[in-house]
Amino acid sequence: MKKANHPFIKSLFCFSLMAFVFFGNLSSLSSQDNFDIKANYNKNSFLIPMRDGVKLFTQIYSPKDSSQIYPILLFRTPYSIRPYGKDEFKNYLGPNKMYAREKFIFVYQDVRGKFKSEGEFIVMKPHKTVKKNVFDTDESSDTYDTIEWVLKNIPNNNGRVGQWGISYPGFQTVMGMIDAHPALKASSPQASPSDMWIGDDFHHNGAFRLMYTFGWLSSHAKSRATPTESRGKRFDYGTPDGYNFFLNLGPIKNVNENYFFNSVPTWNEYMEHGNYDEYWQKQNVLQYLDKIDHPVLNVAGWFDAEDFYGPLSIYYEIEKRNPNNKSILVVGPWLHGGWARSDGEKLGNIQFGSKTSDFFRKNVELPFFNFYLKDKGDLKLPEAIVFETGSNEWKTYNTWPPSNVKQKNLYFQENGKLTFAPPVKQSNNKSDVFLSDPGKPVPFSQEIRTSQGHLWMVEDQRFASWRPDVLVYQTETLTEDITIAGPIIASLYVSTTGSDADWIVKLIDVYPGDANDNNPNPCNVRMGDFQMLLAGEVFRGKYRNSFEEPEPFIPGEVTKIEFDLRDKNHTFLRGHKIMVQIQSSWFPVIDRNPQKFVDIYRADEADFQTATHRVFRSSIYSSHIKLNVLD
Repeated sequence: MKKANHPFIKSLFCFSLMAFVFFGNLSSLSSQDNFDIKANYNKNSFLIPMRDGVKLFTQIYSPKDSSQIYPILLFRTPYSIRPYGKDEFKNYLGPNKMYAREKFIFVYQDVRGKFKSEGEFIVMKPHKTVKKNVFDTDESSDTYDTIEWVLKNIPNNNGRVGQWGISYPGFQTVMGMIDAHPALKASSPQASPSDMWIGDDFHHNGAFRLMYTFGWLSSHAKSRATPTESRGKRFDYGTPDGYNFFLNLGPIKNVNENYFFNSVPTWNEYMEHGNYDEYWQKQNVLQYLDKIDHPVLNVAGWFDAEDFYGPLSIYYEIEKRNPNNKSILVVGPWLHGGWARSDGEKLGNIQFGSKTSDFFRKNVELPFFNFYLKDKGDLKLPEAIVFETGSNEWKTYNTWPPSNVKQKNLYFQENGKLTFAPPVKQSNNKSDVFLSDPGKPVPFSQEIRTSQGHLWMVEDQRFASWRPDVLVYQTETLTEDITIAGPIIASLYVSTTGSDADWIVKLIDVYPGDANDNNPNPCNVRMGDFQMLLAGEVFRGKYRNSFEEPEPFIPGEVTKIEFDLRDKNHTFLRGHKIMVQIQSSWFPVIDRNPQKFVDIYRADEADFQTATHRVFRSSIYSSHIKLNVLD
């Protein structure tokens, strides 16, 4: 076989090319504005003392024109605020290139324990509702102390502060909203995690996100001796093939023994907390979102592989606890942080027909900060601004989810059928069966890589639908458009011959057989019958009744499992089909379930076993997907 014709080599090449195009868009965005930051801003570095005496390294870019006063934009991050050199300036200031021209005082800070800041870094450091003394610090208090220092020590500020951040800096923004400094007038948490057990980076519904957690902790949570500018060395996998690397790894307990050697203490902590105990519960930021009285711009991407649960749950919680807050929700067709890193016109092979990121940056984000920090403009943003994929249109709503929806159920039928009509009366043992083998888990993607990447969130699922351990259900060709808006709930009746199992449900938009190919089409991807992943989620079965107290399955007993595939706003166009795939592994994004009721973090190789899983589709045990369909 010639290497050029090997399907995985071709896949690797095509995904690399798409990534090049994506980040090429980023480069073009950076070069669109030749505004000279160095000529218009002064850059100064400070070690700002916190209340406990720990000093945080901070860089401040102030406009050279001192004839005016300016608001402050704060950005706190564990990912480095480089460049650190006195005469080295950032390529752009603020969320994007437009902000430098607008003139703000830009404050960048290495958070406690990272890079040039003093102290100890604690991953997702819990908030302390009661602080008994100056040594009781958290991210909220560090944000407060930073704002207080800047207001008192940086001239020409107008007394107003805004804060923004994406991903972990988004989490920092959320923490800054809690017990906020009075000068904080506008916050934009973007793709912020909220609960690392329920639905964000490290777990989804109790299932461990192996590939991402391994990569992130090995890069960002290693022990350090002193403050440093160095990022350190990334983990060397010794292969581009992450599927093989993590499969050959064996049980999870081998990670520290064979690779980390106690250099990543947070990993060891995770291994000690296999259930949703106090360790994880304290990190849940949702419980602290009271008394937030300044405007909040919440931003999320429909295809965010890391933090989609977080920003939606934060928005919902703010609305519930602070009904008078001016909280806005924006969701676009983006991957993690894509609204800041691309023009948003496409993602992988899926095209959206417009530069969605440009729309957000120009019409939502900048006007938001200008209005609340400068009294500039006449801000008339609706409650929810969401991009409806499929139809590829921006939509606005007074509430999210919109009120004009009706729940409709898609039922699994025999012969792989999927219908809105429930199963007719029949025996209760009607089911579909598959064999799940932890030694041959279903891959999450056909791409060859050691990190999960992003494009798999809209990837063609035909590679999975061909496997015997993946159940496939599909509607007839749609005769009219069907638009969904809001949560997608999987309601399954299942059984297994084992005592534990993971359940993965994927909702898919199947293109017509005669769909036109993209132009240009460098990878020669055929869009006819393309199976676009729209939504997918995993649930670790032993937590079906409680995340705190797991329970084994009784082999052969029919059990109900219901979980959220998270919100979507999508139109299944006339001529398309709706598909659901069900499987029991999603590797190595999700670690392998031994399919035996054990502490998976301490499991041995002998604990991993094959199991036969059933999904029932009778009139009594009617497995289905709940959709909110727009009238």
